[in-house]
Parts: sequence; C-alpha cells; structure tokens
Amino acid sequence: MKKQPLVSVYITNHNYGKYIQEAITSVLNQTMQDFEIIIIDDGSTDNSRAIIESYANDERIKVIFQQNKGLNVTNNIAMRTASGKYIMRLDADDYLDHNALLVLSNALENDVELGLVFPDYYLVDEEGHILHVEKRHEFDKDVSLLDQPAHGACTMIRKDYLMKVNGYDERYQCQDGYELWLKFTQTYKVSNVHTPLFYYRQHGSNLTSNEKKILHTRANIKKDFLESNGKKSLNTIAIIPVRDYKNSKNNLAFETLGQKAIIDWKIEEVLNAKKINSIVVTSPDELIEEHVLSKYENNDKVIFIKREKRLARLNQDLMGTIDHVIEQETFRKNTPDAIMILGIEFPFISSTSMDEAIDTMEIFDTDALISLRPETNLFFQHHGDGMKAILNQEKFSKLEREALYRYTGGISLSRVDFFRKSGKFIGGQIGHIIVDQKSAHGIFTLYDLEIARFLATQAAP
Repeated sequence: MKKQPLVSVYITNHNYGKYIQEAITSVLNQTMQDFEIIIIDDGSTDNSRAIIESYANDERIKVIFQQNKGLNVTNNIAMRTASGKYIMRLDADDYLDHNALLVLSNALENDVELGLVFPDYYLVDEEGHILHVEKRHEFDKDVSLLDQPAHGACTMIRKDYLMKVNGYDERYQCQDGYELWLKFTQTYKVSNVHTPLFYYRQHGSNLTSNEKKILHTRANIKKDFLESNGKKSLNTIAIIPVRDYKNSKNNLAFETLGQKAIIDWKIEEVLNAKKINSIVVTSPDELIEEHVLSKYENNDKVIFIKREKRLARLNQDLMGTIDHVIEQETFRKNTPDAIMILGIEFPFISSTSMDEAIDTMEIFDTDALISLRPETNLFFQHHGDGMKAILNQEKFSKLEREALYRYTGGISLSRVDFFRKSGKFIGGQIGHIIVDQKSAHGIFTLYDLEIARFLATQAAP
C-alpha cells in the first residue's frame, strides 16, 4: 500500500506553458521529499498539455485535465484528490524556494493547534528577476486584527481543517484566499513564517491585475459571510455634511455631472445602499435645505437637519455636527449602532463600498473604519542635507508595517458607543476597505471637476 505523503502540492494551470516547467521543477527539487504533486490543467490551449504529459510517468505526480472550471472549483477538486496531511496550492506561473515545504510543514507539525501557515515571498517579473521581497507582520507577535489575509497560493493548510470548513465557495471566480480566510480564522489558528519561500510572478495576465473585479468580489464575500452566519447588519445612518455655499462662488453641491447635481449624485447613490437605514443631509445653506426638502419630500429615508453656521466653519471639525445629529429626537428614540460620514467631494463612491464598510466593521468588530487606497509612489522628506525617502521605501524589502495607505473615497464610519465614550470619530481599533481608482477621485479644484465630468460619461465596466 502506498504511503500517505505529508504534503500535497497542487499546481493550477491555464495557458502558462511558458512557466509551468519551472513551477513543477521547484517542487521536485524540494529538500523535503515527502510530497505528491497534483497538476490540474484548466482547459489550456497553448503547449501546456505536452509539458504536463512529459511528467505523467512520475509516480509522485497526478495529472488532471479539465475544461474551464475556474479556480475555486479547481481548488475543491484538488482538496478531494489530495492524499497529504497538508495541502498547498502553487500557481503555474510561480515557483518555490527549495526549503518551502520543509519550513511550512515543520511549522504545522510543531503546533497541533495551527491550521494554516504562510510565508513571505519574492515578487519577480516575467523573466524571474527579483523586484523586491514582501514581508508580512509577524502574526504571533504583532497581529490582533485579522483583516489582512494570507496570499491565496503557497499557503499550507491542514487538509482535515480545510474540509471541515467545506473547502472553497464555488460561487466566487476570484478571491478564493479571502473567502477561505474569513471562515477559517473564525475557528482555527493561523500564523506565518517570516521568511520568503516562494516567487510570485507579476505580469499583465494574472488575476491580481483586475482590481475592480477583485474588490467587488471581496464585498460580496463579506456580505455572504454575514448572512450565512445569521448576523444582522449594524443599524447605520449616513451623514452628508454640506458647508454654507450661499455666498460662495464654489458651490460644489450644485455643480453638475452629466445632467445631475453633485448633491443628488451622492444622495441617490446612498439610497442604493442596502445597509444604510437613514440619510441625513445637514447644512446651514438655505439653498441646500430647500433643494433636499423639495426633491426628496416623499422619501422617508432622507432627512434634512439644519446645521448651525458655527459648526460648518472651515476650521471646525465634524464632532459638533455629529453630536447635533444624533441628539435629534428621531435618533434619541432609535439610537443607531454606527454613523457613516460621506463627503460630497467624492461623488463616485459606490453603494457597494458603503455596504462593504458596514459589513467589514461587523465582521472584524472594529471601533471605526475608513476607505483607503494603497499608495505605491515614493514619498520624500527634506532632512536639511537633501531629500530622503520616508520609511526607507527605496530599500529591497517591502515591510507590511511600512506600507502606506491614503485616506480617500470619503467613507468614515464609527460606532456610536465608541464615539460617545472617546469623543473621537476615528480611533480605537480602525478597520478599512480598499476602494477602486474611480471611487477615490475627489473634487477639490476646477481641474478635478473637469476630470469628474469626464468620468461621469464613462459607462461602468
């Protein structure tokens, strides 16, 4: 009887004939040889089949040819096929360090409570030249908020734990790692090895280049996760604060995008959000008041609350405005769980992102949440003797703790209890969502407005 291997590595391939041999060889050359390889080709039309079949006589290798079943179906096929105690996916365009299986399997063997372990990795270009090393936080020391998942590939998992959480949800065509991460971390311990152990190839055809699709899928994963666990959404009100424009030439609220005023772009998109219970427009501007009361008089979800002029001054923060809103009789009778602030300067933030923010706060039980974009540009400071990159951004190692994010998109969310106890809107444990590039476009200058008018004419992809 054939001995059960310690590790099953499955290699997923679709038209990666250029790279797959390097992926297979990187497993065969491991220092830890107690493994099996499952190669799953998902309907390739290039030379992949010929390369894969050249390994068919190796008793360590199983080969499966299938037709375009997608990643998560493939993941589950691998799970059911695997014989190993531990299972790990390797994408055909990536490859392993020769010690990867040894280090990751040792981590699982040495901690019976550990269900999933993942390493740092090298980011390489199409030709395999190392661009930099991506180094995550050390989970055992530094991580208390599990909102940054492991990489979907090259993460080693106890197979029986994976089966107990029912594997991968086949409704999703991407983001398999995120869906699994949410449900897995509810029950099992996860950790990482602070050593780069695989080479992640960056090129135009891999899935991570389609940001909008990934972000939309991630929002759906969170929504479905809450529903499947029977959790109710937070009772959330949205506040749209508008300054006094009556005597200003820069009346942003009534500038038009297409045929619609920006204030209406914002209100109508918030009305599409399924998880926002009430929308409060608050302003000292009589024109705003007249417009909102007239246009939305038959919509009980939209409320106008007069904002005192002193609360709308440029040097005034929003704390007084928020206090003023939640002290209204409507909200004293039915105190909301959370408040979302939405600026009209960001007209393209979607209702999907608003709902995702609420879901994210509930899933990770944070005190507050903000919308962000990862910032990949270099930033410099002048130190008297010349310009220096902040956080040593120019160095080879990219440390997660030194990654930069830019607040944008105009979503700020806070639990009412936290706000009342701390006197802060954003503080405590702060969660986040990532928004796409269009959602992140803010209008602060006439040039920004012209760009927004162009974006408003573009059909959604």
